[in-house]
Amino acid sequence: MPLAQLPLDAWHRARGGRMVPFAGYEMPIQYTGEHGGIVAEHEWTRTNASLFDVSHMGQLALSGEGAAAELEKLVPGAVTSLKEGRMRYSMLLTEAGGVIDDLMITNAGPHIALVVNGATKWDDIAHLREHLPDTITLNHFDDQALLALQGPKAGEVLEALIPGTGELTFMRAAYFNWDGIPLWVSRAGYTGEDGFEISVHADKVEQLAQALVADERVRPAGLGARDSLRLEAGLPLYGHDLTTDIDPVSAGLTFALSKKRRDVGGWMGHQACLTRLTEGSPTVRVGMALEGRMPAREGAKIFSGDTEVGIVTSGGFSPSLGHPIAMGYIQPAHAADGAQLEIEVRSKRLPATVSPMPFVPHRYFRGS
Repeated sequence: MPLAQLPLDAWHRARGGRMVPFAGYEMPIQYTGEHGGIVAEHEWTRTNASLFDVSHMGQLALSGEGAAAELEKLVPGAVTSLKEGRMRYSMLLTEAGGVIDDLMITNAGPHIALVVNGATKWDDIAHLREHLPDTITLNHFDDQALLALQGPKAGEVLEALIPGTGELTFMRAAYFNWDGIPLWVSRAGYTGEDGFEISVHADKVEQLAQALVADERVRPAGLGARDSLRLEAGLPLYGHDLTTDIDPVSAGLTFALSKKRRDVGGWMGHQACLTRLTEGSPTVRVGMALEGRMPAREGAKIFSGDTEVGIVTSGGFSPSLGHPIAMGYIQPAHAADGAQLEIEVRSKRLPATVSPMPFVPHRYFRGS
């Protein structure tokens, strides 16, 4: 099956974007030139503002009477109590508690907005259509692009271009108008830094991207920096740290299991998650800091002495910390912060220490 192209495909290539296959699309992993490269793009995001193209992600809407209540039957988070303009992180689960996908849910007023992962969006749509009643309308906004502006200067940059966006705080969203172009803007992100996601019609996205990078504080960044930033932020990546074989409790995502809804139930996967909460998990997700320069990658085995105790699900070199870091699932007996482990990389055992996450503190904007 041929790879799809982003609405900004030519724009990326003109700026030296090195395109790679990802989630069924050709996407820039990094840019060439004076300011390009994964480390440079990573560090710019930490100090200024970077523009990421995340148009591969699925933008969905649920509408109709009782849409929030019906969605609540499929996710563990509270949706009916979500106030207009508020966002919530949640997950679609199997009956066995496995994660089908993790997603963002927003009360967008006329509808419930969902942003789902690009690699799973068609499966998510099929799952929603199968389990939601016919009275609920599901729309896929496949004509919308999605840009993520991330970094400590993102707020001042976007406020200068689109007045009013600076009033948003973390996990809030609203409609805006820029030069007659309607936008849906949320303030969240996947880098651990302050930032925004801007949904705009595909026909207008180049105009918006050009206006953003015209600000000297903004540079384009690719998938490579996005991955190293989210790893430092301790955020899981679907298909690696989350799968249908992994439940939210084992993944350390119990904050997304609404306390009231844990007790009441009524959502797919509830019983399986409740069992994990009461009886514990055979493995748990942890962060690990490695010595030296050689990173541990997905699939590397984790040892305590001569005993294999887990496996790495994400790993790489941390530009911010100057050493490799990783996430993985290990037996709870070895999961205490400071526990000494070894990770097998290229037939060598590398020392690793269980480390609290995030590795780099989050800097979300929650208001002054």
